[in-house]
Amino acid sequence: MTFDVAIVGGSFAGLSAALQLARARRRVAIFDTGVRRNRFAASAHGFFAQDGRAPGAIVAEARAQVGAYATVRWFESHVSSITGGPEAFALQVDGGAHEARRVVLATGVADGLPSVPGLEERWGRSVFHCPYCHGYELALGRIGVIATGPNSLHQALLLPEWGSVTFFLNGALVPSDEDARALAARGVVVEPTPIARIAERARVLLVDGRNEDFAGLFTATRTEPASELAAQLGCVHEQGPLGAFVKTGPMKETSVPGVFACGDLARAAGNVALAVGDGALAGAAVHRSLVFGSQGY
Repeated sequence: MTFDVAIVGGSFAGLSAALQLARARRRVAIFDTGVRRNRFAASAHGFFAQDGRAPGAIVAEARAQVGAYATVRWFESHVSSITGGPEAFALQVDGGAHEARRVVLATGVADGLPSVPGLEERWGRSVFHCPYCHGYELALGRIGVIATGPNSLHQALLLPEWGSVTFFLNGALVPSDEDARALAARGVVVEPTPIARIAERARVLLVDGRNEDFAGLFTATRTEPASELAAQLGCVHEQGPLGAFVKTGPMKETSVPGVFACGDLARAAGNVALAVGDGALAGAAVHRSLVFGSQGY
């Protein structure tokens, strides 16, 4: 079946793009495997009118609303490849193939976590990366920052807004004298002893036998696109402070004609609210390109 638009990724950005297109009565196919980046988090914060709500519940309601439009089809399928070009993209999916005039990539990114025993199973629950998303709930308690590289210095300097901070260098960073002065000025305690593992909710056990309990832990992840589709298509990527992302223009168009990208995949950094905004912009731009031509957005 040929659709006007194929959207790969049915989370916040993809659904937001789909809503704009559905309201323009365009035939939309959404392909999704249910692996959201924030699937480990119990609640989403900083998203207007949805603060504190479970992200899975937000997505489920959005999916139901988008799915109520007669021109939308949802496929719980993995897209393995996309070939062709504007007006005739071919998508290979589990169990068959589909065609679309335009493609929106909203596949998100994957977080690369530091190799600290006990950290991965606490990711999104008591170990976080974004203080704006999770800092307030720590109630000005003790916060540990686990270094992964230079970005961690920024994290350690920012987080005293949300509590008293201990910065675990863990062999990943050696602060300069200037950095050390900045950390001291912010009241950050620097701990050079390596971490043995994380236990309980947020207990840091050091290799010398000491341990400390925290309200929560933060670490700066390294991100990469969660899907290879953008690379397969030849979309130009950029390197941001956290990792690679797809380069887009002001209307979320990629370097490949007829292909748009939105959400975390197409930003140096983001959150739920930014993903939704990105998706809305991409959806409107795709619609304009269908009306005025592939470069008419």
